[in-house]
Amino acid sequence: MSISKTFLYAEIQVAIPFGEIDWRAINTAMQKEPGLKSKTWLSGVNTNTIGGFYEFDSLENAKAYATGFLAAAAKQLGGSLTVKLFNGDITADANRGMDSPFYAKDAVLA
Repeated sequence: MSISKTFLYAEIQVAIPFGEIDWRAINTAMQKEPGLKSKTWLSGVNTNTIGGFYEFDSLENAKAYATGFLAAAAKQLGGSLTVKLFNGDITADANRGMDSPFYAKDAVLA
């Protein structure tokens, strides 16, 4: 299955306040991951779980990131990892209709 826009939601269940996360170093490391276009950091309200919403250029790169970088991060932190993948191609028109920033630069399909 070829998907040119894949979104990944990830959460690591570990109670670490976001202020204690070295996100600058993590961002630097993540920027080297193939196909990663963007990440929105998430911090669970009243839970201190950490996670994110990512955009990848393919399903294959998103899967590799989840089973590689994210799995290693969860193991290092001693947390439990949850990952969900979403097809961004099939929902393109609906997202453009809601002015999604992930589709703002995409050409409108006829």
